[in-house]
Amino acid sequence: MAGTGDHLETVAADLRRRLIEQRRALAAAGEPASGRLEDGVRELVDRDAAVLSASLRERLVELVLRETVGLGPLEELLDDSAIEEVMVNGHDAVYVERGGRIVPAGVSFESEQALRDAIERILGPVGRRVDELSPMADARLADGSRINVVIPPLAIDGPLLSIRRFGIVRPDADRLVELGSLTPGARDILTGAVRDRRSLLVSGGTGSGKTTLLNALSAAIDPAERVITIEDAAELRLAQPHVVRLESRPASIEGRGEVSIRDLLRNALRMRPDRIVIGEVRGAEALDLLTALNTGHEGALSTVHANSPEDALRRLETLALMAGVELPHSVVREQLGRGIDLIAHTVREPDGSRRVAEVAEVTRAAGSVGVHSLA
Repeated sequence: MAGTGDHLETVAADLRRRLIEQRRALAAAGEPASGRLEDGVRELVDRDAAVLSASLRERLVELVLRETVGLGPLEELLDDSAIEEVMVNGHDAVYVERGGRIVPAGVSFESEQALRDAIERILGPVGRRVDELSPMADARLADGSRINVVIPPLAIDGPLLSIRRFGIVRPDADRLVELGSLTPGARDILTGAVRDRRSLLVSGGTGSGKTTLLNALSAAIDPAERVITIEDAAELRLAQPHVVRLESRPASIEGRGEVSIRDLLRNALRMRPDRIVIGEVRGAEALDLLTALNTGHEGALSTVHANSPEDALRRLETLALMAGVELPHSVVREQLGRGIDLIAHTVREPDGSRRVAEVAEVTRAAGSVGVHSLA
């Protein structure tokens, strides 16, 4: 038997199929598989691939286990710290983002079922699942990477899986200056504003570096303060010693148990926070945030999807008006003007680089709210 990598992959796929069939047959007969899965794989490899050397048999065990309990071909991609995002467009089309550019990954799943199995192994431990009644799901891996899954019938060409990576080492504001993502002047304005407990909104498009900037600026928060973070998927890694992390929860398949960002924000206000950091404002929680900022909870930080600082204000106003509370536009606008102090706008350039394009101060005049560029 040849010992090439491609041939090992083929043999591993065959052994994996037989292993699954064996365990399903036992389950159907009411006889649960005994012993550890790894022992069963080794027994199968030793019996059916005995002609291979010990080192190749060990490699074969790794391949079978990777496809059975791990994430299959994605394992090697997730081991690469240079990869920022993994995008699976069906079992045979896998792409990655490196340095801001999307390129083919050079790996694939053996079948659509293998991809579905990997998705189940991702969602299972976090209590999520997808099926025809609920064909979309969000989750995260143990390292904080954010997962999004869409399956047929919504995904026409097969299951879709996106994994957004978050590095273990997060750049601070000085490092962002070194990378050219932030000018020294903008750094000084923003870090000074955070230290002075001014409320800051980071705006920008998808993948423009909003969360990275928010995380970097949070280092300017006084270590003595109690900080509560609220997110859809926990991405922030604050350095302060007293940080309470809250994460929202979607509804179950039965439509029960949902805990929204708005629910968490309302509860956080009862937890004696010195600072509130919201990963992203995208719904009715905008009104609760503005209310909190106008009732003594200063120095909040958050992000919002928008094309400019002006658009960020308009979007926050629109989201607040969607909260289902009959408030005049003028009242919401006044709360907006008094609650938000600064907006840092991030952009993603065509070459994949990310930078802070503008720092603006929120201004108020004659019942209107605008921005004045500072850097």
